Amino acid sequence: MNRSLKIYVYPHGRDDPFANVLLPVDFEPEGNYASESYFKKVLTKSHFITKDPSEANLFFLPFSIARLRHDPRVGIDGIQDFIRDYIFNISHQYSYWNRTGGADHFYVACHSIGRSAMDKAVEVKLNAIQVVCSSSYYLSSYVAHKDASLPQIWPRQGDPTNLARERTKLAFFAGSMNSPVREKLLQVWRNDAEISVHFGHLKTSYAEELLASKFCLHVKGFEVNTARIGDALYYGCVPLIIANHYDLPFQDILNWQSFSVVVATLDIPLLKKILKGISIEDYLVLQRNVLKAREHFQWHLSPVDHDAFYMVMYELWLRRSSLRFSA
Repeated sequence: MNRSLKIYVYPHGRDDPFANVLLPVDFEPEGNYASESYFKKVLTKSHFITKDPSEANLFFLPFSIARLRHDPRVGIDGIQDFIRDYIFNISHQYSYWNRTGGADHFYVACHSIGRSAMDKAVEVKLNAIQVVCSSSYYLSSYVAHKDASLPQIWPRQGDPTNLARERTKLAFFAGSMNSPVREKLLQVWRNDAEISVHFGHLKTSYAEELLASKFCLHVKGFEVNTARIGDALYYGCVPLIIANHYDLPFQDILNWQSFSVVVATLDIPLLKKILKGISIEDYLVLQRNVLKAREHFQWHLSPVDHDAFYMVMYELWLRRSSLRFSA
């Protein structure tokens, strides 16, 4: 992959009216949807980029859903029109889209709005590779095996100390009550001494809660994706994932059973039984594997082998077309 994968990015200059949407950000990405900006920023400086489209395996559509969302000229209501017009323009200006109907093209989006952004560009939704955080099988816009799940990662500086510390709490969750699944979690475990469920403002440090807990819950909110899996791994906590029918990030590459526990939403009343049924020996194996897996869920401005950037690139490598066309 490192030697042969080549990606062509549709070119745009600083003088483009939508340069803020099409070019990488000129700052270090931060916040809940940073994965989208990190990927584009790192990709465009990487050795995977080619300026010769005839040698490209894949073509990158560089629009940023997160930036379009905040651009006053576009906004949430105008994203679909922008994408439709963008595809129209590149398909008429270049020949590459039309050779495959976009099957060798891809875009990256972390905000959930990305799932509906293609509604007026159906060929993107059906043919192009969508690397998105909202990777639910319930969404008609996400096609398993064609598309890929992008990890939602809140960038954090440095590494916590003593990740292998003794953890005194069984399980922890904190977040907004914005889904029936979370309402069920609160209803069942609101006052439990071992499964700590918080909605609203935490009185203690979020990081300390993660560091003190054996299992950290990822629970579907408005969308299946949240940064909690990345948070759990960053703080050395075994992810307990409660969300039905969606692709976990890097599911084609990683053995999630080796470093996480995945349960159905119907199993919420059984959480304590499930967790206490995991032996100390098996838990220690899970936690050791968490400390190995965490490198795959970190972004770096200069990519590091096996980090989130290279993992996404490998997902793209697995999905590249076997067909080659002459320019």
